Amino acid sequence: MTALDTRNPGPVTDTPSPGGTTLPPPVSPGGPEETRRNLVMLRTSDVFALLGAMSAALAITFLLFTQLLPIDGGIGFVIIAYVLFLVIYALLVSLDEDGPAVRDKVAAVAVHGIAVLLGMALVFVVVYTIARGLEALPNLNFYTEDMRSTGPLDPLTQGGIVHGLVGTLIMISIALAITIPLGVTCAVFLTEIPGRFSRLVRTICEAMTALPSIVAGLFIYATWITMLGFDQSGFAAGLAITVMMLPIVIRAADVVLRLVPGTLKEASYAAGAGQWRTVWHVTLPTARSGLMTSLILGTARGIGETSPVLLTAGFTTAMNTDPFNEPMVSMPLLVFDSVKNPQPEMIARGFGTAAALMVLVLVLFAVGRAIGGRGPGQLTRRQQHRRVLASRRDAERFRALEAARPQLATNEEGKSQ
Repeated sequence: MTALDTRNPGPVTDTPSPGGTTLPPPVSPGGPEETRRNLVMLRTSDVFALLGAMSAALAITFLLFTQLLPIDGGIGFVIIAYVLFLVIYALLVSLDEDGPAVRDKVAAVAVHGIAVLLGMALVFVVVYTIARGLEALPNLNFYTEDMRSTGPLDPLTQGGIVHGLVGTLIMISIALAITIPLGVTCAVFLTEIPGRFSRLVRTICEAMTALPSIVAGLFIYATWITMLGFDQSGFAAGLAITVMMLPIVIRAADVVLRLVPGTLKEASYAAGAGQWRTVWHVTLPTARSGLMTSLILGTARGIGETSPVLLTAGFTTAMNTDPFNEPMVSMPLLVFDSVKNPQPEMIARGFGTAAALMVLVLVLFAVGRAIGGRGPGQLTRRQQHRRVLASRRDAERFRALEAARPQLATNEEGKSQ
């Protein structure tokens, strides 16, 4: 009798039949209990293995750098210590675990280690920039004055970055005004109208994401300034930044729109809506948070560009609020010009400008997340208030109809008689 034969009662054997499934023998009540696997992610042995591998790697690397090999340098020390840590950790784990468990643990430690290294690098960059700019940041004139009447030898109590701040906001506003409609429209086209031409456009956008920034600046310089005869200005710099931002926004928005569930679009079509009404009322609201993330990525790329701005906007130490006339400077270009100056005051101004630029990017990121951070279907307080008022009006109208129903019935009876 096989395990699949359930017509006649009897003991189940472990002899398989052709194409059948063999059930394991029943466990007797008095037999040994089943060994259960511990699901705890981090055990004491894992902690000891991590600490031991870390200590051994640091000790061996220190011995190599100080006694055995004629090498030095902080980056080399970190790389060699990290590689030795992974090797020693794999050796220690292999003493207690099998092959798949060793590979899993080593891969997990490697991924977490890379994340920690990147986080440390980010913290170092931010802290170092702020520390070097602390001499200029506390001064109020740093945010309210330009460098028109300030020289490299003047103290930090004179001059500021307001001309670079205003220029950056004007340039990025021009770039966003062009990038947002073009980028989102192109992403919608790639998602909703597949075909040979859309595949060509997607390929071009993917290739342009790796476009060097200097090439974008040269393109605008050759067309807008050389061929058309316009002068260097903030608008030309905004066009160059647009060339850098547009492919990033298109590619990221395309990926986000392709993640919208097809069932939502099918439900809209079933309700009688057309394609573009479905895009406007279903697809774009559903992907609003992801679209805002794509715009933030493009803005972060464009707001820190230096070489396109240097070619197309020129450089000035005075405030200029007209993007179509006269040169205009941005904060990254101001940082580049300040830190290459040998004077300590100018270097401090450069690092202070870099710190202010980081704060500006953080503010723009927070504003973008506040605008597009709501999920699909989530309403703002004002929208909720409008819904509540509409519901109250509907309830009052229904109550009025209920109160008038007896009178309407009496009138109908009178008419029928």
